[in-house]
Amino acid sequence: MNNLRPALYALLALILFLLWSDWQRANAPAVRPAVTATSVPAAPSTRHAGTPSPSSSVAVAPPSALAPVATGEKVFVKTDTMVATLTTRGGDFTSVLMRHYFADKSHGKRLYPLLRPMDGTQGFVNQSGLLGHSRYPNQNTLYTVAHTHYQLQSGKQHLRLSFHWVHGSVQVTKTYIFTRGSYLVDVHYTVHNLGHQARSVYLYNQFVHVSAPKTKFYDSEPVYIGAAVYTPATKYHQIPFADMTKHPLHEQSAGGWVAISQHYFLGAALPPPETAALFYSEVLPGPRYLVGYKTAHPVIVAPGATETLATRLFLGPKTPALLQAAAPGLRLTVDYGWLTVLAQPLYAVLAHLQGLTGNWGVAIILLTVLIKLIFFPLSATSFKSMARMRKLQPRMAALKKQHGKDKGALQKATMELYKQEKMNPLGGCLPMVVQIPVFIALYWVLLDSVALRDAPFMLWIHNLAAPDPYFVLPILMGVSMVFQQLLNPAVMDPTQRKVMMIMPVVFTIFFLFFPAGLVLYWVVNNILSILQQWWVMARMEKA
Repeated sequence: MNNLRPALYALLALILFLLWSDWQRANAPAVRPAVTATSVPAAPSTRHAGTPSPSSSVAVAPPSALAPVATGEKVFVKTDTMVATLTTRGGDFTSVLMRHYFADKSHGKRLYPLLRPMDGTQGFVNQSGLLGHSRYPNQNTLYTVAHTHYQLQSGKQHLRLSFHWVHGSVQVTKTYIFTRGSYLVDVHYTVHNLGHQARSVYLYNQFVHVSAPKTKFYDSEPVYIGAAVYTPATKYHQIPFADMTKHPLHEQSAGGWVAISQHYFLGAALPPPETAALFYSEVLPGPRYLVGYKTAHPVIVAPGATETLATRLFLGPKTPALLQAAAPGLRLTVDYGWLTVLAQPLYAVLAHLQGLTGNWGVAIILLTVLIKLIFFPLSATSFKSMARMRKLQPRMAALKKQHGKDKGALQKATMELYKQEKMNPLGGCLPMVVQIPVFIALYWVLLDSVALRDAPFMLWIHNLAAPDPYFVLPILMGVSMVFQQLLNPAVMDPTQRKVMMIMPVVFTIFFLFFPAGLVLYWVVNNILSILQQWWVMARMEKA
């Protein structure tokens, strides 16, 4: 038992947990609340070019469902938060670039593409339209537009872009409203009924994502990427792409939302809170993964009247404060795993420290120091136990020489020595084990916090969410592990001694691919542990 190493076991436990977590994400079945068939109408079918047909309460499918797809004209929009391209075909987004975030490995040269056109192997688009007894515009319908370039002007809070469609006695205006400083986009459908009969109109809003399903745990992403839904009754649950065929979404609720979550970013369709909506999903050929909602009840447009149907999109980073303000439960898409109860307070403290210092790297260092101070008594107990264990090494070596290969006698003699010296062989490990959940929670905070993406620290570290480009931090982490081993009691078993010698090299290689912010945390944590252990041992020597 004297060979147990608290820090080593803590790191090993972390790695095993991460591997187990990735395996679960790739292999665990979807867990979603059951919904009775009688309480929910049939989900919209999307088998024809991704165009939903109405539920059983609507008489006919849109005539355009099987019609040839027309080519639309591009419309460009620039605001302070995004650069978007839309098309007159459907009046939908074809691409959305985040103005304050850059694509991976682009070194600040290319804006991050949240929405992007379908090209067979990848793509992420939003589609919306109207359904009803008569013909209404959907994502394949051609609109007209006054201009092809729009920009949010200085001093203006809103930018409006309107697409127009006329068919017989029905006029529809699809209007996008962009707001300064916001990633929320309002979409309004204004329906003018110039005929002599009342019309029933439904609205749908959906996302389509192209992504090959992951079948191996080592192919899976470090964080959840897939569909998600939230309703007041069933709360938040995920719908992995791999499970969407066997477990399609089919729920009805007043309020809630449906989304596709990516690492750091989110696309969400938000119905008005008071609107009853049918949430659905489907896997289309490709495969393409579709998730969205349709209003459960029609809006009746009387003859000569005008009615407006509204929906809203969130297209932006998974910043907790922005998500919390956008819709109830949307913050849950920031995936901290089963340790959310610990991770959320850690993120709040980290964000507060960043607000004080203006640097996320410095905030990570201060948070590490704060955690070490909180756990100082436990760590001190661990180091005292290790220091006492180190003093017993000569006597334990003598016992091993005395009993030779008789492991039973050696173990009995060792336990007698522990009892005589009133030592707990687990005393050096248990305090560290208590800290493991905090370490894991902080790992997920640093891994899934978009604020660290493109956030510089100092010198060569320009992105705390990307690996250290020169591997300086992982090497420092390996060196710090070697110093920790020198302070610990010597390992007598030859096999364990070899394992201990190789572990700094293994962990250094492992951490080469970790985000720099995570490695920075481990380097600072190891340095503080070394200083604390040296201080405890020095005090014990004086005593």
